[in-house]
Amino acid sequence: MQQKAYLMVPGPTPVPERVQAAMHRPMINHRGPSYEAMFRDISARLKTLFHTDHDVLTYPCAGTGAMEAAIVNLFSPGEKVLVVTIGVFGDRFAEIAAAHGLQVEVMTVKRGAAACPSALAARLAEDEGGEIKGVVVTHNETSTGVTNDVRALAKAKGKHPALFIVDAVSALGAIPMRMDEWGIDAVVTGSQKALMIPPGLAFLAMNGRAWAAYEQSAMPKYYWDAKKIKKSLDKGQNPYTPPVSLLFGLQESLAMIEEEGEEAIVARHVLLGQAVRAGVQALGLQLFAEPEAASSVVTAVCVPDGVDGKALQKKMRDAFGVTMAGGQKELEGKIFRIGHLGHVAPADVLVTLAMLEMALTEMAVKVQLGAGVAAAQQVFLAARREEK
Repeated sequence: MQQKAYLMVPGPTPVPERVQAAMHRPMINHRGPSYEAMFRDISARLKTLFHTDHDVLTYPCAGTGAMEAAIVNLFSPGEKVLVVTIGVFGDRFAEIAAAHGLQVEVMTVKRGAAACPSALAARLAEDEGGEIKGVVVTHNETSTGVTNDVRALAKAKGKHPALFIVDAVSALGAIPMRMDEWGIDAVVTGSQKALMIPPGLAFLAMNGRAWAAYEQSAMPKYYWDAKKIKKSLDKGQNPYTPPVSLLFGLQESLAMIEEEGEEAIVARHVLLGQAVRAGVQALGLQLFAEPEAASSVVTAVCVPDGVDGKALQKKMRDAFGVTMAGGQKELEGKIFRIGHLGHVAPADVLVTLAMLEMALTEMAVKVQLGAGVAAAQQVFLAARREEK
């Protein structure tokens, strides 16, 4: 049976038709006036999205590249950083820092839980000599379906002089972020999540404290050098050849974000998350993330006993046209993840839940057909009643 494909992973996310059309525009000279006007427009809109008065630097790379850029631009070999990790991507930031010769202290949080602000405050209070030069946290951890309260964590840092760095790759544009207001020194994100364009662009915003740290940094850098990016940005340019087609798409996606409005986008993602969680629970499935920490952009679900997690993903994809994400590292085969991030609507959630009911039934899991869909429908209907 022919299936329509549904991409329900936390990245890359579905690309809207408007963005796809924009990316097919004829190529232009990346050193000409048309490109300069476009890139200045994009850069200004990014500052609004980050809620910062500081420049947002654009890198042609994956989100991991921006994470590495943060490390090499803000620190020197041998300095100490504290990485608060709640999953795979927190671990990755720690690995990047260690690879560049930093002393890395890892504060590991139980998988499925969010970081505790009071625990961070207590650890920093112990650092009376100020050995810790940076605190790194993940805003939204897609590997576990958990969102950290970044505002509370930034507040918990208090007057400790360490830089506060946030990996907002899967959060920015869908979960509230107020870089300047919350006192965040550096934020990184990527293109293939809430920004709704294909992978290949990443972004780093640095405030005044971060730029002061840059001037003291002795880390070797060339391609990632923030000052090179900044000098080119001042001229409406990039130091190296940019992926022009992706930037065509980004300009269109930022226009779509502005049209929908940040408040509406945040509310939509919250609603989608509520509907997915209600749906899977109605099927008797267990959620992996603790309720108070559950992400609004991806839901992690425990694989039912006796079910092969990879086989469930394969059946959903091959038999029913819905691509879900699996567990990573120690959670491989133990959870599956439903992404509801970016260009996703209630209909996508209802289709996913309906197909999940059918897949589980074929795998001899006792579920009531229609129960998950009905539970999600009730969530959506309740939201509609509140709007009236």
